[in-house]
Amino acid sequence: MMKISVKKFDELSLEELYGILQLRAEVFVVEQDCVYQDLDEKDQKALHVIGTKNGKMVAYARIFKPGDYYKEASIGRVVVKKSEREYGYGYDIMNAAIEVVNKNLKEAVIFLSAQTYLKKFYNSLGFKQVGEGYLEDGIPHIGMLKK
Repeated sequence: MMKISVKKFDELSLEELYGILQLRAEVFVVEQDCVYQDLDEKDQKALHVIGTKNGKMVAYARIFKPGDYYKEASIGRVVVKKSEREYGYGYDIMNAAIEVVNKNLKEAVIFLSAQTYLKKFYNSLGFKQVGEGYLEDGIPHIGMLKK
C-alpha cells in the first residue's frame, strides 16, 4: 500500500527532496533517455505530492496554482518508479493530486502537459486533449485539460 503526503517546498526534508530528484532523474532522464534541465526553479512554488511504500519514494507529482506555471492550476512531473507501475500507483498519485487541486487550491480546472503515449491514461482521469501535439525536450506531448 502506498502512503501519500503533500508538502510545500520548505516542508520537504533533505531526504524527501533527494528522493524526488532521484526518482525524476531515474525515469525522465535515464529510463526515457532525455537530457533536460529538471531543476527549473519551479519546485519552490509547487505543492509536492509524494507516494511512499515501505519508506521509499515510488510516485510523485507536483502541483501549481493558477498563474504559477500555466493560466490554470496544473499538475506536472507525474512519475512512478518502473518497478512499482503494476500496482496502479499512477492512478493513486494522480487522484491524490487532483484532490489537492480541488480541495486545497479550490480549483476545478486543471491543465497538464502529457506525454502523448499517456493520453488514454489521462482521459480515464477526466482530462481531454486541447490543441495540437508538440515536442517538449524531444518527446511528443499534448496539452490536456480537466474541467
